[in-house]
Amino acid sequence: MSGTTNPFLHLVEALDPKNPQQRFFNLSKLGDPRYERLPFSVRVLLESAVRNCDGFLVKKEDVESILNWKQTQAQTVEVPFRPSRVILQDFTGVPAVVDFAAMRDAVTQLGGDPEKINPVCPADLVIDHSIQVDFNRKTDSLQKNQDLEFDRNKERFQFLKWGSKAFRNMRIIPPGSGIVHQVNLEYLARVVFNQDGLYYPDSLVGTDSHTTMIDGLGVLGWGVGGIEAEAVMLGQPISMVLPQVVGYKLYGTPNKFITSTDIVLTVTKHLRQVGVVGKFVEFFGPGVSQLSIADRATIANMCPEYGATAAFFPVDDVSVNYLEQTGRDAEKLDYITKYLKAVAMFRDYNDVSQDPDFTQVVEMDLSAVVPCCSGPKRPQDRIAVSDMKSDFDSCLAAKQGFKGFAVAPESHHASEPFQFNGADYSLSHGSVVIAAITSCTNTSNPSVMLGAGLLAKKAVEAGLSVKPYIKTSLSPGSGVVTYYLKESGVMDYLFKLGFEVVGYGCMTCIGNSGPLPEPVVEAITKGDLVAAGILSGNRNFEGRVHPNTRANYLASPPLVIAYAIAGTVRIDFDTEPIAVNAQGKEVFLRDIWPTREEIQAVEREFVIPSMFKEVYEKIEKVNERWNALSAPSDKLYPWDPKSTYIKSPPFFTGLTMALEPPRSITDAYVLLNLGDSVTTDHISPAGNIARSSSAARYLTDKGLSPRDFNSYGSRRGNDAVMARGTFANIRLFNKFLNKQAPRTLHLPSGETLDVFDAAERYQQAGSHLVILAGKEYGSGSSRDWAAKGPFLLGIKAVLAESYERIHRSNLVGMGVIPLEYLPGVTAETLGLTGRERYSVVVPELLEPRMLVDVKLDTGKSFQVRMRFDTDVELTYFLNGGILNYMIRKMSGK
Repeated sequence: MSGTTNPFLHLVEALDPKNPQQRFFNLSKLGDPRYERLPFSVRVLLESAVRNCDGFLVKKEDVESILNWKQTQAQTVEVPFRPSRVILQDFTGVPAVVDFAAMRDAVTQLGGDPEKINPVCPADLVIDHSIQVDFNRKTDSLQKNQDLEFDRNKERFQFLKWGSKAFRNMRIIPPGSGIVHQVNLEYLARVVFNQDGLYYPDSLVGTDSHTTMIDGLGVLGWGVGGIEAEAVMLGQPISMVLPQVVGYKLYGTPNKFITSTDIVLTVTKHLRQVGVVGKFVEFFGPGVSQLSIADRATIANMCPEYGATAAFFPVDDVSVNYLEQTGRDAEKLDYITKYLKAVAMFRDYNDVSQDPDFTQVVEMDLSAVVPCCSGPKRPQDRIAVSDMKSDFDSCLAAKQGFKGFAVAPESHHASEPFQFNGADYSLSHGSVVIAAITSCTNTSNPSVMLGAGLLAKKAVEAGLSVKPYIKTSLSPGSGVVTYYLKESGVMDYLFKLGFEVVGYGCMTCIGNSGPLPEPVVEAITKGDLVAAGILSGNRNFEGRVHPNTRANYLASPPLVIAYAIAGTVRIDFDTEPIAVNAQGKEVFLRDIWPTREEIQAVEREFVIPSMFKEVYEKIEKVNERWNALSAPSDKLYPWDPKSTYIKSPPFFTGLTMALEPPRSITDAYVLLNLGDSVTTDHISPAGNIARSSSAARYLTDKGLSPRDFNSYGSRRGNDAVMARGTFANIRLFNKFLNKQAPRTLHLPSGETLDVFDAAERYQQAGSHLVILAGKEYGSGSSRDWAAKGPFLLGIKAVLAESYERIHRSNLVGMGVIPLEYLPGVTAETLGLTGRERYSVVVPELLEPRMLVDVKLDTGKSFQVRMRFDTDVELTYFLNGGILNYMIRKMSGK
């Protein structure tokens, strides 16, 4: 509650007259008919504005803007939002804590109090991105992978443990506990906060784009850049444009063979076609009550893949039942229900009178959903399972692109023999070499996990197996999954097919798939084969899952097992047997596929509250190696100059309290000339560090051997590695080279160099740099290093046709200018080659979304839009970035 200056204190009352100390802002007392017509997601924004209204960061006019949503959502109206908490994972959490440590140093140097750099908003950091599949198909794979994770990441873990002690309000969930979004769903989510005598809705932002998963439980949340999250942790509201809200009406009943994965892949493709970028999606209609919380969370999880900011399912009775199932106590359930009903945020999906106003309404009939996968390179490219074989064949022939591999027709049926463990095998186009049940998207859902287990049981009983060279793995999102898979008796069957637990973390979904067997890699390389990965994840961008799997398909856990047994994606399960057993009997997928009723019966019996309580009561104490880990106790971090993991970043070098006027861009060279859908995986890879890369040369110079390189994601605390890793993805297509390579043309010399080496030459010559790009620049995972890296390479601006929401705000947060072509204008229509020199006049008086002139050394000029969307973003830019702004603010006397 924002002190006595809050003009809405008259709304405060006791939730229960018997307990007058426990109060809440009763929005119903506003007496405003507009409130009852607001989308439920917007009501959460309104409550936050009312509760935090202080006349400065949050003004009374902001409350009015939100109340007047029906009119203002069509305009570009900026409102502040103060989330209740922040969630981080270790890949994005380590650089956040590094920034906090460096900010403490900077504040000290400016004469301020370093303790002011401290989270005032509760923050949870779950260590889940560090473990990879080094070992599989062994009884001790889990222990070996966890031991390797600790050995590789000891420095990072020590640093995080220092952070948990040095910073107040920051909780660390140790490695081996699960995946951040599943732990959030099953354990961290409050749904309603009860803090300092006040009830208010749980809400959050997270440094991972799939933070939206929590929307499935009725907790409003979305992903932001690590830089933005740091500002929220320091008490700053998020400045956001009041969103349009698309109502997504669900009706009908899914057929008995459909999984939640099939539903979400269908929703993803549909909403991509509708166009929901930058909007909230709110689900309603009688079909919602057919979906479990796990089903809803699966749909909400893939929100970034269909481009929305949030995908909200308001709380209903099913939500409360889930909270009870996951071990939340009765007292919490009581006040959660009472509070949400008191403020009209509790939903009955069958009551049409509760349906609010929406910007637009789209519908989906759940009975029309068919089993499907998505791929081979993008999550929105849904394919019905019945069409997989023909779709893959057409992709082989199609020109290089999202649905094409440009394989010559005479090579479509090529095969490459190899030996593995003394036996002969062969690979061909479409052969499955990775099959991973992974990711919070699906491992949080007992129905699809038990479905996979029951399919495995039937497959083993039918005499089926998975070829030994296929890299199979099971990486659950929490220990609860292992618990119920064992208790229900299906774990042994999963193990027999090669799907034993290899770790608790994101693993294959984020590219931590580990090495493939060398004979497999040699066969793929020798035959130039389009090998396939099949995973129950949410991202399958090129080069993400594994460098040697050019085709990657998202699928439900049961389908992952099915394609692993088949050994290829070039199969029509309707007409072809999945395999022939030792007795020569043809077995079809329909013979072993479990029905929804079978799965639900097992789930009711074995997924019980005591499991969740037992696992989560000891979650912060169960990892003995973490408990024994020693860490410094100083308020200022004692940087180790020899560390290759944790390094004090140069972002604040030479920072003074005085602001400098904005500088124009003069005669800039184009470092990279890129096309559409350049992802954050292209810009800032998370996978392995290639031995031939600039980052590898740096680490070798530091005395490391290749086996100690670890991944880019694990080294995000070291700016020297990350700058060298920027644009180091082998699948980056640079128009200068007209091929995929992590290299570029150094224009003054005409030499082809690694991107970092070219940028270093430009910087040594004092040259400004820009990037040219097409549509959806920066799509994919929210990565602050995808903005920090270009900043360190000397990039002053990016000129693109459109941006992914989080990445654009991250560029702003680092002081890099996002420029956007005007509608209908592209590099092609302007005839740009990228070999021109670019000048951009940045005026001293800046306005949001203003037009500026770009002048070329050829004499041509054209206008672009400067994508600073709010006054707050302009303030950050003028300070040289959001962190510089926070340091100046915290250092002021």
